[in-house]
Amino acid sequence: MRDDFYSLPDNLPVPKDDGLCVHLEGLFLPNIELRATSNRIVNLVQITQKQTVLFFYPRTGRPDEPSPVGWNEIPGARGCTSQSCAYRDNYNSFQMLGIQVFGISVQPTEFQQELVQRIHLPFELLSDVDFKLTEALQLPTFEFCGMRLLKRMAWFCNKGKIEKVFYPIFPPDKNAFTVLEWIKSVQKSA
Repeated sequence: MRDDFYSLPDNLPVPKDDGLCVHLEGLFLPNIELRATSNRIVNLVQITQKQTVLFFYPRTGRPDEPSPVGWNEIPGARGCTSQSCAYRDNYNSFQMLGIQVFGISVQPTEFQQELVQRIHLPFELLSDVDFKLTEALQLPTFEFCGMRLLKRMAWFCNKGKIEKVFYPIFPPDKNAFTVLEWIKSVQKSA
């Protein structure tokens, strides 16, 4: 039986705030380059000079492979495809507010490109396959089946700086809406 990566099963464990992101808010992004699904090299300092949302996810599955045994039991692990779809579905709203969107994982670009094509993402995914960004900012990770994966989070960045961190994220399919509502409230009060 194939998994339905677009919807979330009931009774997923909710991640707790472990405090591993408290140091991020207010930091300037490091001068690191990551490969995008368009095959271009993206400099994080340059892209975040404009208002940008970076959302991080552990790993996406593929429709021809079942979810690994135990994946659904890890708090916050399940939902990468549904999170990406939510950003896709709200992309025009981000664009109307002048916000650019990028997704980031440690999966190779080729793997990410399959997801972009399959679910028709209008934005690029960036690969931190060498853990350059993860190590530079001590991002929260977890181990699963011999893989080191990023924990799910989202950042609002501007002028090269992380202005807001959303962590932990649950449910992942509501993350884009939560970030969008926060941006609207900040813009309204400015």
